[in-house]
Amino acid sequence: QVQLVESGGGLVQPGGSLRLSCVASGSIPSVNIVAWFRQAPGKQRELVAVFAAGGRPQYVDSVKGRFTISRDNAKNTVYLQMNSLKPEDTAVYYCKVVIGTTPYWGQGTQVTVSS
Repeated sequence: QVQLVESGGGLVQPGGSLRLSCVASGSIPSVNIVAWFRQAPGKQRELVAVFAAGGRPQYVDSVKGRFTISRDNAKNTVYLQMNSLKPEDTAVYYCKVVIGTTPYWGQGTQVTVSS
């Protein structure tokens, strides 16, 4: 069984930065896809960034140039570096990992951007 634990969320002022981490534990033979989603109150969960094995990171237009997804396979960790944060980035952020063909989700971490 694979478990994902996210951390790094919090309260930050507009223009600030945060780095989210997602650590995977358990048996992880191969990770095909890593991704970050977010869900704001009253809105549907949306894909923020995705990084497929052998591919290039892709981002939703609203975060391009501000967010960076990365992975450290040795540490079984996925990161989301978020810079120049805006109030509209406020949401619960979830990491998702696809191992083989099975998706796994983290529990979510709250990011609040407010002055």
